[in-house]
Amino acid sequence: MQLIQETSDMNGYLDSSEIIDFEDLDIQKIAMMLSKGTNDEMRLIKTVYEFVRDDISHSMDINSNIVTYQASEVLKYGHGLCLSKSHLLAAILRFLDIPTGFCYQKLEFDGEFGLHGLNAVFFKDLGKWVRLDARGNENGINAQFSIDKEFLAYSPKAENGEIDFPVIYSEPDKRVIEILSRSNDLNEVLTKIFHTKW
Repeated sequence: MQLIQETSDMNGYLDSSEIIDFEDLDIQKIAMMLSKGTNDEMRLIKTVYEFVRDDISHSMDINSNIVTYQASEVLKYGHGLCLSKSHLLAAILRFLDIPTGFCYQKLEFDGEFGLHGLNAVFFKDLGKWVRLDARGNENGINAQFSIDKEFLAYSPKAENGEIDFPVIYSEPDKRVIEILSRSNDLNEVLTKIFHTKW
């Protein structure tokens, strides 16, 4: 699939924000720790990606009702939904001056459609965007770091009405932030996600 930048301004994929809050000292500390001893871009991105994928849990996998959405919250609590984990991955990589955007998939779960969040990362050495999915490998999911063939958590099936959106957004979807920030627990988040027309 041909990925499409939302904006031609690469600075948009490096900015901090209220959600991608890499001014947070803990985010900066983990970024410095993960990047220590390497100047190799590919190795650095792989290390950061695998940290978020493996060391930060998916909220549903650990049955947590705490809703996280700011990158610093995801790091603090050690978990988040796929949407929130993408915020943390972006924050760490952006702090390290690596352009990172947000991608989405519309997926069917038990007869209802919801939104899955992942990232696109720009490899300067390769001159191209690569999608990486830090959801977390549980229940048969096997997302991997790969620069040639995508190994994402999910492969949308168009025949089932699922959609793999090609746009690389510079900021998280505003509807996603509204749902995450205004929900009291995980069940409320999921109810809203599955009742929003994506």
